[in-house]
Amino acid sequence: MATETVAKPRTSARVHVQKFGTFLSGMIMPNIGAFIAWGIITALFIEKGWLPVPQLGGFGETDGKPNIGLVGPMITYLLPLLIGYTGGKMVYDVRGGVVGAIGTMGVIVGAGIPMFIGAMIMGPLGGWTVKKIDSIWDGKIRPGFEMLVNNFSAGIWGALLALLGFYGISPLVTAFSTAAGNFVQFLVHNGLLPLTSIFIEPAKVLFLNNAINHGVLTPLGVQQSLEQGKSILFLLEANPGPGLGLLLAYAFFGRGAAKASAPGAAIIQFLGGIHEIYFPYVLMRPLLILGTIAGGMTGIATLAVTNSGLVAPAAPGSIFAVLAQTSRDSYFGVILSVVLAAAVSFLVSSVILRTTKHSDEADLGDATARMEAMKGKKSSVASTLTGAGAGTAAGAAAGRGGVGVLAGPVRNVVFACDAGMGSSAMGASVLRNKIKAAGFPDVKVTNASIANLTDTYDVVVTHQDLTERAKPATSSAVHYSVDNFMSSPRYDEIVELVRESNTEGEKSDAGTTHGAHAADAPVDAAPAAAGTAAASGASANGTSEILARESVVLTGKATTRDAAIDEAGRLLLARGAVDEGYIAAMHEREESVSTYMGSFLAIPHGTNAAKDHIRKSAVSVIRYPEGIDWNGKQVKFVVGVAGINNEHLHILSSIAKVFTNKEQVARLEAATSEDEVLELFGKVNA
Repeated sequence: MATETVAKPRTSARVHVQKFGTFLSGMIMPNIGAFIAWGIITALFIEKGWLPVPQLGGFGETDGKPNIGLVGPMITYLLPLLIGYTGGKMVYDVRGGVVGAIGTMGVIVGAGIPMFIGAMIMGPLGGWTVKKIDSIWDGKIRPGFEMLVNNFSAGIWGALLALLGFYGISPLVTAFSTAAGNFVQFLVHNGLLPLTSIFIEPAKVLFLNNAINHGVLTPLGVQQSLEQGKSILFLLEANPGPGLGLLLAYAFFGRGAAKASAPGAAIIQFLGGIHEIYFPYVLMRPLLILGTIAGGMTGIATLAVTNSGLVAPAAPGSIFAVLAQTSRDSYFGVILSVVLAAAVSFLVSSVILRTTKHSDEADLGDATARMEAMKGKKSSVASTLTGAGAGTAAGAAAGRGGVGVLAGPVRNVVFACDAGMGSSAMGASVLRNKIKAAGFPDVKVTNASIANLTDTYDVVVTHQDLTERAKPATSSAVHYSVDNFMSSPRYDEIVELVRESNTEGEKSDAGTTHGAHAADAPVDAAPAAAGTAAASGASANGTSEILARESVVLTGKATTRDAAIDEAGRLLLARGAVDEGYIAAMHEREESVSTYMGSFLAIPHGTNAAKDHIRKSAVSVIRYPEGIDWNGKQVKFVVGVAGINNEHLHILSSIAKVFTNKEQVARLEAATSEDEVLELFGKVNA
């Protein structure tokens, strides 16, 4: 019992640091392109650059006025605002991003220096607080006042956050940045900076480096680069030399699968900049961490002695990215640091490989699996080491549903379609009810458009014609393809996967990783909330706003699929919900992927690109008693959908419940008035 009590906090602490590092990285990495652009402009146009231009570099005067240039404004305003927006968006979609950026502006003006750490605070804070504020009146706003309340609440709260940033946060962050900068200078002046490799290199292998690299080193490096034109801090973690040396040692002195795969891994690591590819080689023989530490220390010492550095972050850590960001006066020092780091890492790793017993062939697959377990998701380069079919035991078990590796219990399921509006919402509602009935109400089941997917889900469900489009953006997830969103047999497989993974998660700490993993996916929180609200029954007012009596037709006139789509679209047009362009988009959507849902139901709707043609949310319902042919399937009910945000989801949830209940479908078929249909869809209980 004592051993268990001690072990769990250690695992939990590592997972929390990984989660924190991943969150920080998530704010920085999407904006690396902007950092690179700033680095290129700085390297070219500043006074000491390759092509000095006063108006761009921000030095000298033009017509008696000091030149502002691009360098200063980009680093002071553009980059922190991008980080603040991204941080807020990660917590609460675009609305959180906007409020986070407003708060970040207060920190920027209050400090007067590049406020990257301040942006990392204010962005998520803005997103989280406005999300909490919205929850206060969620579902309580009278129809027609949503935009007024939402805009003014975001504006008022954003203004208050800007004041908080100006008066409260900026002095604290400025003091921290000053203290951290002084500490780095102390390490540099006393020759102690190479010792940081003792912490950085093991942290890389354990996926803990992002908290240090993106939380502290990048902001401090940018500040140092702005003042001195370059910074050594950008290469403390990104130097590709230590990993290259280790992989070359395996290529010469390894055995079995490790020796065979090392040359290819070296190319990916050194040229592609994907450092995680060498982590399994270290995990096979942990003593090899000494080789990367020695190489890292050598590289840092070389940079310090030659006074070399980069002008901006090198991401990914490819030699090409490193050279592209190298300061004009630092090419010799930077190249020498990479070469010496690789040489020392190679020598130390070679000695370890030559003096210890080999078990590479049997261990590489296990080491790769351990690496993926620590990462919390499948590695994009794992197949290079162990073959395309590599994965953990959990991944093999999950493979019956598609690609991906489960590193913990299923917590987050997403239904994805082209628009994220109709079929995915109804499929999500059906599966959500099944998972709840199985005893797992905490598992989130949301819906999204494929364009908005991120690699933060455990399970992704798509129509079979869309699966290949969804996989690149969600490579870590288990994928399920369906051709029937209402009653697919794959739903039972997903429920069983949820049951198995959550039962196993109760017996280990693996669930902690995926619990954090699921929490990092804020994009579709609103659809989930809408679906939950639907599960408790739609209000009469909400039903009458989205599904009105004049949009219900008990005997449709169409005899073909296309005519039925036109008929459903015309009802939406008559309500003033859409324009003519949306009806054309409904046909376009049908040509790409069928909207047949099963149970005699089709729900035609527009493509994701057609959302500009929607004026307000509305749903139309048409019954065809004799049925019509829908791509070889018989359809008796056609539901036209046009949705803004999530206003229509409670109706779709009710419709989904009706069509998964044979008794309710029979009542719908026997309905003799439009009011019966409205009552049926408006009073479906969870």
